[in-house]
Amino acid sequence: MIDEVGSLIRNTAAEVILPLFGHLNRADVTEKAPGELVTVADRRAERILAEELPPLLPGSVVVGEEGVADDPSLLDLLHGTAPVWLVDPLDGTSNFAAGREPFAVMVALLDGGVIRASWILDPISDVLLTTEAGRGTYRDGVAVRPTVDASPTAPRGAVMTRFLPPAWRASVEAGADRLGGVLPGQHCAGREYADILAGHQQFALFWRTLPWDHAPGVLLLTEAGGVARRLDGTPYHPADDRDGLLVAIDEHTWHRVRDTLLPGIVGDASR
Repeated sequence: MIDEVGSLIRNTAAEVILPLFGHLNRADVTEKAPGELVTVADRRAERILAEELPPLLPGSVVVGEEGVADDPSLLDLLHGTAPVWLVDPLDGTSNFAAGREPFAVMVALLDGGVIRASWILDPISDVLLTTEAGRGTYRDGVAVRPTVDASPTAPRGAVMTRFLPPAWRASVEAGADRLGGVLPGQHCAGREYADILAGHQQFALFWRTLPWDHAPGVLLLTEAGGVARRLDGTPYHPADDRDGLLVAIDEHTWHRVRDTLLPGIVGDASR
């Protein structure tokens, strides 16, 4: 199934996403909510994936970002018994609409609420990250583990500050100079996870945690030895709609970043 889904994602990107990159008309981009863009590429890609994924696993259902925008009750399927395909047809829509990178296509398979497999494709480079629970993480079929920097250099990573509460943002800003670098978010969760796996950064801090944005990356990262937890230290679960998620290359980095950027903000249940 890993290869079948990977081929489907690649074909979808080639057929309906890449041909529109840099060629969108004004009418091709709309707001589905204030400040939230959607393009014809998002909708077309999700339509294809929603049609083609369920036959790969009879009895499964699809919960896609654009489908939920039209019908929020679809999120109830995350609490049901049927296997769920979580689909983000075009992560990084604002970048795509502006004719810039990064953007990604992301899919995760949930069974009993547990993430069982996931895929993240960078359509421009055609690099595909895949994983199945218990079987490790792969980049185009080659096993991947993030490189842990053994030097004393402090970790660097991205913080998505746009939606952070004022007190949390102030705490992050106060602690930023005690890390190796706090980077602005790339408006594409898929790239943040990919960059950690590639060793370009060691952590990412998110406030909004929509399931299609994070379920794929969380399994890819944890299967490669990384850590993904809520800010209070509790495990990430796709059906948990609380805000706040910190992901890191390893346990030590998770605690160092958490204690440096958000000291005293919330308790830490992981200790």
